Amino acid sequence: MKSTTRGTLAAVLTCVAAAAGAVSATSAAAVGTVPVPVPLDGVEKSLHVELPKIGGEIPVPVPGAPEGPRYVEGRLIPERVIPQLPVAAGLPGLGMRSPLPEVLGDGFNHVGLDVPASDVRTLGPGLALDAPLTAPNADRFGLPDLQLPQAGVLTPVVQTVPGADLGVGQGL
Repeated sequence: MKSTTRGTLAAVLTCVAAAAGAVSATSAAAVGTVPVPVPLDGVEKSLHVELPKIGGEIPVPVPGAPEGPRYVEGRLIPERVIPQLPVAAGLPGLGMRSPLPEVLGDGFNHVGLDVPASDVRTLGPGLALDAPLTAPNADRFGLPDLQLPQAGVLTPVVQTVPGADLGVGQGL
């Protein structure tokens, strides 16, 4: 094999390995959120002023599998006619570092705020119904009994635990 062929093969293998590493690193890092940087470098260089560093995270909603209807003995219609749809997402995150005039004294010239993206679990509204007839009654020769129709709305559910961190210090 010529040296140019070996060099070309080595370059191709290096590029493939780098691309595979980049794909696995970005897919593992961006599972639940998409980073959103705010580019202020051009303004900072043109004005010769230190501007805040701002970045955010936008969550990606992921729909889950709804729980199917449950059949209950004694009812003609399943317990949950329209099931609740679970959706997992998150609250947006924010990261900010900003210069601060030294009004608090020496060593306190930057302020930082971290609001990480927090998980949100939700369940959409659902519907539960029951027919005005009961299941067949053996005492009445298999004829159903009459009952009042029932209808119920399953309320939506939202669960989250947001948090934030504020810090003041030297060159955050």
